[in-house]
Amino acid sequence: MSRAEFLVDVLDSTFDKENWYAPLKSAMEGLTAKQASWRPPGEATKSIWENVNHLIYYKERLVATLEGREWTRMDGNDTFFIIKQTEDNNDWNLTINRAENVHNKLKELLSQMSSENIKESGLESDLIDILLHDAYHTGQIMLLRKMQGSWPSHR
Repeated sequence: MSRAEFLVDVLDSTFDKENWYAPLKSAMEGLTAKQASWRPPGEATKSIWENVNHLIYYKERLVATLEGREWTRMDGNDTFFIIKQTEDNNDWNLTINRAENVHNKLKELLSQMSSENIKESGLESDLIDILLHDAYHTGQIMLLRKMQGSWPSHR
């Protein structure tokens, strides 16, 4: 397996390929907009929806960079609010679709690159940061789901 193939494989494991940890897609499955917007009482925690927004933002920024497009940089707290959360399930489903679309676009772009291109571009470091970032926030999403009682029990 080439380095490029390896990175695409790890990208998939953080989004939709079940491995020894749950990927983001599984962490989002079965949630309503109300559940995705929930936050623990008295805590300064981001909601599931806000975490998904944050992950979408950084992948969209990386895709724009790979495509040579201009990108208006937004850093910090603003990245959690790129899509307004509502209690409308259609809005939540659009957010899930946007997360899936940017994942697929990033995968497509990476699949077209050689290991040499990835190494020469300095992309590997950015991509590894994205992968670790996705895994970190997916863990937060799973914890929020467990706190609200929406994470499926596996007895």
